[in-house]
Amino acid sequence: MRAMILKSVAPLSENPAPLELVEWPDPVPGAGEVLIGVSVCGICHTELDEIEGRTPPPYFPMIPGHQVVGHIEAVGEGVPDLIIGGRVGVAWIYSACGTCRFCLRGEENLCPDFRATGRDANGGYAELMTVPASFTYPIPDLFGDAEAAPLLCAGAIGYRSLRLTGLINGQNLGLTGFGASAHLVLQMVRHSFPDTKIFVFARQEEERAFARNLGAHWAGDTMDHAPEQLHAVIDTTPAWLPIVAALQNLEPGGRVVINAIRKEAGDKEALLRLEYPEHLWMEKEIKSVANITRTDVQEFLKLAAEIPLQPEIREYPLEDANKALLEMKNTHIKGAKVLRVRS
Repeated sequence: MRAMILKSVAPLSENPAPLELVEWPDPVPGAGEVLIGVSVCGICHTELDEIEGRTPPPYFPMIPGHQVVGHIEAVGEGVPDLIIGGRVGVAWIYSACGTCRFCLRGEENLCPDFRATGRDANGGYAELMTVPASFTYPIPDLFGDAEAAPLLCAGAIGYRSLRLTGLINGQNLGLTGFGASAHLVLQMVRHSFPDTKIFVFARQEEERAFARNLGAHWAGDTMDHAPEQLHAVIDTTPAWLPIVAALQNLEPGGRVVINAIRKEAGDKEALLRLEYPEHLWMEKEIKSVANITRTDVQEFLKLAAEIPLQPEIREYPLEDANKALLEMKNTHIKGAKVLRVRS
């Protein structure tokens, strides 16, 4: 099979083509696993975190990719043959132990043995992949393969982030950064919280215009002051400075939810600007989002079909994965990027 593999970590500024297209042995499903013929795989900023070493794979080479859509081509021992041919998705959560205190209370995302697709096990930048059958998800017929891909991470982690805000209908919500995840969150909020005003903070005017077209009440620069105080802000940026800015826009008791696996180190000096009376006083808080659970993905896919969500996507062929990642790093293109692996 064809696959894009990562052999080592380095900043993209030093190695702008970190993935190598190779012929790779076809994987074979083990007990409890399925073999998926990959149609598409979404591209996520977390791949940059892996490639640049902020959350590196435990071994090399590694096949990245964790927003996978394809069809089941074979099954391992203990998996019913009836599911062969079914269209399924794979998300960031590749597996969890199922027996620890976190798993037993439905918090698989906090499991000490949490394994991530495309980081701890080979992912979807390849024509075939194996995954535990219980960590796959039927894709609603409403969505094409490429439309469904960003729902599996950008959408599911956005759904979890929105839940963690504690938002009540009518309260103001901020979104700082407006890419693959935030543009889906905005649509979720308009459906589930119809009286909530959405305030978007983004560096590029193209992104701000996109947010307004989707129904944002207001859109400004990342560092702007919103015209109204906000109950919560979801941050989807790779930087620290937007968090400091978001805290200034919160009302008393408000919460910033950080929707990111890692933050880049380049602007850590921004944290030196964090002043307790200005940014955190009056019971403001910062909460991180750690991974996702299977329930997050299942609930979100149901909601996405109900709305229905309309992801904005741009497709690239598998061999252009490096180009797409470099564009993600250096430019701001609205919506989500998706690799077309097989037609």
